[in-house]
Amino acid sequence: MLPELRDLFVRDLEKLAVELEAYPDEASVWAVPDGVLNSGGTLALHLIGNLSQFVGADLGGVAFVRDRAAEFARRDVPRAELVAGVRGVSALVAGTLDRLDPARLDAPHPTQLPGFPEGMSTRFFLIHLYGHLNWHLGQVNYHRRLSI
Repeated sequence: MLPELRDLFVRDLEKLAVELEAYPDEASVWAVPDGVLNSGGTLALHLIGNLSQFVGADLGGVAFVRDRAAEFARRDVPRAELVAGVRGVSALVAGTLDRLDPARLDAPHPTQLPGFPEGMSTRFFLIHLYGHLNWHLGQVNYHRRLSI
């Protein structure tokens, strides 16, 4: 399961980078049209923070201090910085999953979050994180198409 999940994360994080690059200009990455809660840039920052924490730090032991509030408050981060962050977290996720002992999949994930089953397995949470990535990837795609 790990190689397949690794490949899916890498594939879809690259799709996120391509979506960010496809915005017509820097300002449109941060625009928030009526009826939309978050810009594409905000969602990219959120995914970078989310995967850096729950995969890189929790499973890979990579030092990371998350500032979730800043993920939703920062604005006008250059698109090149966002793309570099997405590709960086892709490498982090790939490296972590490449090194992860498959036996850890059935062990409880180190972070217990509200709304998740008590003692949820790492397998369960990785599948959730992949779904979360795709949910926001779809939002970024829709947001970008609104900007054209």
